[in-house]
Amino acid sequence: MKAFTMFLLTAMLPLGAMAQEDRLYVNDKKVPENLQDLEAIQSALIKALPHARKATVCLEIAEGSGSGVIVSPEGLILTAAHVSGGVGRKVKVIMEDGTEHDGESLGLVSNTDAAMVKITDSKGGPYPFVELDRNDQTRLGDWVFALGHSGGFDKARGSVLRLGRLVRISPSTFQSDCSLIGGDSGGPLFDLNGKLIGIHSRVGTNLPVNMHVPMSEFTAHWDEMLASQFLGDGPFAERPKKGSGFLGVAAEPRPEGGLSVTKVGRESPAEEAGIEEGDVILKFNDTELTTKDQLVELLDEMAAGDPLQLEMLRKNGKEETLKLRLGER
Repeated sequence: MKAFTMFLLTAMLPLGAMAQEDRLYVNDKKVPENLQDLEAIQSALIKALPHARKATVCLEIAEGSGSGVIVSPEGLILTAAHVSGGVGRKVKVIMEDGTEHDGESLGLVSNTDAAMVKITDSKGGPYPFVELDRNDQTRLGDWVFALGHSGGFDKARGSVLRLGRLVRISPSTFQSDCSLIGGDSGGPLFDLNGKLIGIHSRVGTNLPVNMHVPMSEFTAHWDEMLASQFLGDGPFAERPKKGSGFLGVAAEPRPEGGLSVTKVGRESPAEEAGIEEGDVILKFNDTELTTKDQLVELLDEMAAGDPLQLEMLRKNGKEETLKLRLGER
């Protein structure tokens, strides 16, 4: 948990008694009893909403769209595993103002629906981000609000707000009566102090019945997700299969060793990594290449999204190390 511990230290606030004092009193009432109670909820929501909206993003992956929320100034995003769909996938991250950034999916927990994404381009930053609920102060019946890009990104509308309460809490799942629809998946669930308490997971067929992944599920696997690991064998993401990895090159052996690249597929991982015809692949990870069969056999042991390191002799005579992720066949 070293990486997560460092994450906490960078943004730690006073804990304990102060966190309890910040708890809104209406959370402990069965229902709002008067105008003052309603105004307390409204005031808290108005205060927390602008910043929460700035950090809530739309994620476009392949042909689908979901939501996420930025939790660090460097652009780390929490979302749902069924939104990210896997490890090492390309993601378009769309901010509230319509600004677009390139991103990549990191690790996930397939049995609880937790996942991470990171912004990878250099267009901006620091990015607006929200604070996680690190004190586990969430209680059954608490007032919460949900944000998400329902049905996809709409700049004129922005992210959609839903107010509700927590109606069930279990170790790995929160249930709220916020009304969510398709496109909200992966979006944030906040308490009325604006702290992130969950990520939208299962959007129910009955609009007010929805499940969320609590922050404890993210913190428990923080380091592994940062390291782009695929965890679990659950229903929310399909584990990559051996042999599904795609590089996108044709190559011939050289008498002096290595494989000379004769063709690079368009829009392939090889092309995106900058490999060109005339380059020579010397090593595939730590294996020296001498035959085409070696390359085929090594690829057959790898899956789509797996990281790959290639030692190259470029056609200009310089040696270079390239790092990339395999595509899907």
